[in-house]
Amino acid sequence: MRAEILSVGTELLLGQIVDTNSAYLAARLAGAGVDCLHMTTVGDNLERAVEAIRRGLGRSDLLILTGGLGPTEDDLTREAIAAAIGETPAVDDRLAAELAEWFSSRGAPMPDRNLKQAWLVPSARALPNPNGTAPGWDVRREGKRIVAMPGVPREMAPMWEDHVEPTLFAGTVLRSRTLKLLGIGESAVEEALGELVHSRSPTVATYAKNDGVHVRLTDKDPDEASLARRLAEMEVRVRDQIGAHVWGTDGETLGGVIDAALQARGWRLATAEALSGGELANSLAGAGVRAYAGGIVRPGADAQELAAAVQILGTEATVLVPAGTGETRILVHTPERERSATVRFRSESEGRRRSVLAALDLLRRALL
Repeated sequence: MRAEILSVGTELLLGQIVDTNSAYLAARLAGAGVDCLHMTTVGDNLERAVEAIRRGLGRSDLLILTGGLGPTEDDLTREAIAAAIGETPAVDDRLAAELAEWFSSRGAPMPDRNLKQAWLVPSARALPNPNGTAPGWDVRREGKRIVAMPGVPREMAPMWEDHVEPTLFAGTVLRSRTLKLLGIGESAVEEALGELVHSRSPTVATYAKNDGVHVRLTDKDPDEASLARRLAEMEVRVRDQIGAHVWGTDGETLGGVIDAALQARGWRLATAEALSGGELANSLAGAGVRAYAGGIVRPGADAQELAAAVQILGTEATVLVPAGTGETRILVHTPERERSATVRFRSESEGRRRSVLAALDLLRRALL
């Protein structure tokens, strides 16, 4: 299935608001195994909106619109869809009654201009919107599908998740498995996976994330047993290539993995930082690592100074992130072993980010 996202609103073109809807929808489509090949933004102009819809229908199977479903004159998404497919909108009595009830329940009369929100074309069905006055449209015509939803994220997201996404593959089970990696970059992961990234069943995709690189395996099948078997077989093949870098899967967090390993040994952890300026401590504390006893921040300190300072916390495991110019050597000490890793960087901000990830990865390896 080829999908396309069309955002409607002059305020987007003027930079007055950020188009978070497209990012959200693109991620949801990717998670559902749908190829999103185009993203377009068009202003509140009927002629240009009609042109964008026709172009989208010419190259995509699913066209998703957000915005332009309000009651005012510049809300033109309904008119644009109707013109693009050659159908005439008309007031749907049921939708009109629901709108009137919505206003009545709030003790307000319904303005006449809101009646356009009760329009439908013959090829459309309404998508419920319990969070606002604008129902969405789900248009099916000549093998194509147009989904139009409000531009307000708190209205759009529930509409998509409750009424659109479940219908994308009716009768088909969709499953994903995510492997989470550290100590290797996204391009290196893709190179290591080789031809696996071209697989179509399951698909294998790489993503750079705040906690490293994710490799997501996605497939769909009416037969759950066949689906589970293919995903398991692909996971084995992926792990054969990059298994040394995998620290977790799916909903696991790096903090949770580290905490479980520390708790299993009865160890407490302390950190001493210079280059990372407390960001490692913040990462561990924010992840809820219960075995984390605390940290010390000493700007400009070397490894020897940090090692002496952290002794006051009296923990079994320590992580040191010394200062450095262009590079630093991170040290992890546990009762079982000592490990180190050199991190090179070109700027201070890059050094902080890379040193935190490297420290967490080194700690994970020392514990596991």
